[in-house]
Amino acid sequence: MKKLMLGATLALLFGTVANAVETTACLPYVGRWALTIPGGAAGWLGVEKTGEQWKSEMLWGWGSVVPNAETKFEDGKLIVIRKHNRKKDGKDVVYVETITCTLDGDNMKLATRTVDETGKEVGKADFSGSRIPPVPPAPDLAKVKFGEPIPLFKKDSLDGWELMDKNVANGWSMKDGTLSNRVKGPDGKNRHCANIKTTQTFEDFNLKTEVRMLPGGNSGIYLRGIYEIQMADTFGRPVDSHNMCGLYSRITPTEAAEKPAGEWQTVDITLCDRHITVILNGKKVIDNKAILGCTGGALTSDEFKPGPIYLQGDHSDVDYRNMVLTPIVK
Repeated sequence: MKKLMLGATLALLFGTVANAVETTACLPYVGRWALTIPGGAAGWLGVEKTGEQWKSEMLWGWGSVVPNAETKFEDGKLIVIRKHNRKKDGKDVVYVETITCTLDGDNMKLATRTVDETGKEVGKADFSGSRIPPVPPAPDLAKVKFGEPIPLFKKDSLDGWELMDKNVANGWSMKDGTLSNRVKGPDGKNRHCANIKTTQTFEDFNLKTEVRMLPGGNSGIYLRGIYEIQMADTFGRPVDSHNMCGLYSRITPTEAAEKPAGEWQTVDITLCDRHITVILNGKKVIDNKAILGCTGGALTSDEFKPGPIYLQGDHSDVDYRNMVLTPIVK
């Protein structure tokens, strides 16, 4: 009996030591990672440990930040499992993607491999990531110094703006100081139109503008080409990070302050030290909140790189006017 108890105690002790060693080896993976995914688009990975449970979530190019199906460690490497619903021969199937992550200091090497429902490999690639430094404390916006305001619109000219893909239809035009996007083609059907961006790049700033959403409208204002503030016809809906003036899929407005489609709305955005403040129609809906990473459609996952203001035009009609950017002086 004593031998059995001793054996059980030693097994428990060795198990505890092994878990402690594994946890120590895995802790460097905890945090947020800026990814350059296969093809060069921006991505993001967040890893955390709650109690004994490891969790992770990921942004893959476009779309939202979503939880991964499984997060585990094998041989000192982080293993992330993603599951993708697909249609195959008219049937719903699940493809399983395994991403193996290996640390190299503050950089990360990642390898992805995807198999279909039969276990056949249907895709693989290597890509990279780098650790995102911790977000600093929220800035005291009352002490922030601003430079001279920069009007971004001219009365009847798109000077200072450029299409982001010249191979895609252009729906943008400027008339009487209003920048409009119209996606309907000659055949009367909606087209996939180009996004547009400023030729000038910026760091931190305040941006004020007016926007008019049309029924069912969906657009977005990208700050430095990295963070999307959603512009959408969501009047009457409960608050959501995908609704008007949310930081897309990351920060939910505290209240629904949007107006019905067809009405001009005022938007006031301050980006400072990776914190965001948004005032919609005179109501503060995001109050100096920390930004944890890029959003879907970002030009880069590097949050320390100056970038343009870019406007999403590939979804629907939208109008902007009186857009003025005031840089923060540091």
